[in-house]
Amino acid sequence: MPIIAPAAEWDTLVQKMKTATPEAFGADGRILNLMEGQWQELGFGRHYESAVDGRNLGKIPMLDLETALRAVKFAKSESIPWAEVALDERRRRVTQCVAQLRAHRELIALLLIWEIGKPYAQALTDIDRCLSGVEWYVDNIPAMLGTRAPIGLISNIASWNYPMSVLMHAVLVQLLAGNAVISKTPTDGSLYALSLTHAIARRCGLPASLVSGSGGQLSDALVRNENVDCLAFVGGKTNGGVIASALFDENKRYILEMEGVNAYGVWKFSDWSNLAQQMRKGFDYGKQRCTAYVRYVVQRELFPQFLEMYLPVLRSLRVGNPVMVESASDPLPKLDFGPLINSKKVEELRVMYTEALGKGAISLCETQVPESMIFANQDTSAYIGPAALLNIPKNSKLYHNEPFGPIDTIVVVDHLDELITEMNISNGSLVSSIACDDPKIARTVAEQLRGFKVGINTMRSRGDREEVFGGIGQSWKGCFVGGKYLVQAVTQGAAGEKLHGHFPDYTLLPDETSMKSLVAATK
Repeated sequence: MPIIAPAAEWDTLVQKMKTATPEAFGADGRILNLMEGQWQELGFGRHYESAVDGRNLGKIPMLDLETALRAVKFAKSESIPWAEVALDERRRRVTQCVAQLRAHRELIALLLIWEIGKPYAQALTDIDRCLSGVEWYVDNIPAMLGTRAPIGLISNIASWNYPMSVLMHAVLVQLLAGNAVISKTPTDGSLYALSLTHAIARRCGLPASLVSGSGGQLSDALVRNENVDCLAFVGGKTNGGVIASALFDENKRYILEMEGVNAYGVWKFSDWSNLAQQMRKGFDYGKQRCTAYVRYVVQRELFPQFLEMYLPVLRSLRVGNPVMVESASDPLPKLDFGPLINSKKVEELRVMYTEALGKGAISLCETQVPESMIFANQDTSAYIGPAALLNIPKNSKLYHNEPFGPIDTIVVVDHLDELITEMNISNGSLVSSIACDDPKIARTVAEQLRGFKVGINTMRSRGDREEVFGGIGQSWKGCFVGGKYLVQAVTQGAAGEKLHGHFPDYTLLPDETSMKSLVAATK
């Protein structure tokens, strides 16, 4: 009979965390907020449950606006003495933090399984990308920083899906550059993992704060507050658009990473085995990431061959409970994805899927989570199998929006101009790709795609270390990041400097790489 892997039992993990960082917990065992240099303030306890099986994980310590304003004011005061700390000392403390985080690598990964449903191997990858990326910055920041100065307090509001390689990575680089940092815990997940990592950062003498609360309620503290010198946001275009409007007339640095419909075009192409491997990898974590490819635009004469390749990929995906094993000695399962972040997201996808069908879309594949991959009688409300729809009607929500889940849409086209138009449907995206045997055609198409990163016969990703990352159109506002640009985004250079990014009056800077040079080399 299947069991929960003993090493992954939730109560065991919480006890390990309490042993590692007891300061993060109150007398009643609840996690506190990290503010004013210490762990305090239980706030209003919001129910917190796991998507894995619906179990109660505790309560999120939600703050009110007044308390959050107090936390931000103190965090701002920490930025002044921290900016005066020598770079070598900042590098030493960040290096010490990375070493201690690595010592808790497995614990953080197991917490992430329960908190955000991320399979074990993918959780480890999230952690490793964070740690190795920060180490790269520690080694290279002297040259990137030069005479630049920190700008003060950075406020981080990020989504739940990549708490380590996106949020914690950004926090540690911002601190390394000499800024104080305050972050908001994503209300959908990562409370325990981020509390553990921030407790370690604080022990290493890094001025990092972590607070929980409603994004709307804390906006005046974390977004529009005069004490916040830069806002780093990762999330949906709805919330991102509201923030962009709020900051339009303010003299405040910002980095707003949002969403777009990332598309993959297929035209005069034959390497189906290579594309199949990409597609399978593309389903990691149920496509709950901003760089997931969710639309395939296919030349009509290639559609039968595409389908012959594509449907077996969908049916072979392993989806199930990420902590279920057959015996205590078995390793955690290797899954393409487990549950989505919560049952609300699953219901949202079902509504979008049903609406598209009702308006004329054709279901190509609709899979179910195998009973053998979940416990009998467990809560499965956050689970959904991969699915695909053909020819989505233009008046359906799924046509214009990123599903942020394992539902693909496929559009069949007859002309190259039609392919480009269908791939550019969302007024800008983070990534795009074209699968084509003819290098000349591929590059011609790539130059017309409104994706920040464009791949030829390969998928693109957010990237690491020196690789620049940003967006086109509505998918991004503000400073680009990656390599020296991440450091520049959170530091101040010469008076009147122009930052590398996408602003309302955006134009390409002379030294900025053109879109053409962002195209990946033909495989």
